[in-house]
Amino acid sequence: MRSKKVDRRVKYTKMVLKNSFIKLLEKKDISQITIKEICENADINRATFYAHYNNQYDLMEKIQNELLENIERYLADYTANELDAVPVDTVERIFEYIQENAQLCKLLLSERGDISFQKRVLMLVYEKNINELTRNGTITKEDAEYIHAFMLTGCIGVIQKWLNDGMAKSPRHMAKTIIELSKIENS
Repeated sequence: MRSKKVDRRVKYTKMVLKNSFIKLLEKKDISQITIKEICENADINRATFYAHYNNQYDLMEKIQNELLENIERYLADYTANELDAVPVDTVERIFEYIQENAQLCKLLLSERGDISFQKRVLMLVYEKNINELTRNGTITKEDAEYIHAFMLTGCIGVIQKWLNDGMAKSPRHMAKTIIELSKIENS
């Protein structure tokens, strides 16, 4: 019984620290955020913060890792052996996840966001896309890498615009749009 209570408290503590940090990130760069500010906004003492994180950069990395792991879980349904293209349902689930975490995603994909995180997002589907593009031998791996970079930076741009527009279009509509825009004929 006691371990569940501790787990719940730890989850709560991490959640309020994360939310406090995200609110601060909306106003200023990570290098200007102090642990004291994070803790004051979260109503958590510094010792508790340091029990979970080394500093604000460690907190940011853990938030990014959690986001990427969740997206990877959505992509796990989509394997190289099963499908020729990403199904709309999978991309829709990713858009739903982005919508549920809009505040965080908007920050991480903005100019204030971490460029290395954005590159990690791009690498999530790298191997599958490269294999798919070079499958019939009409496109070289080098050309496929250019196409991949173009498609994924475009996808991030579409996601940024969607977030900035207040997610007016449904996740399903956005999934269909991304898939349609990403189609490349190997001819």
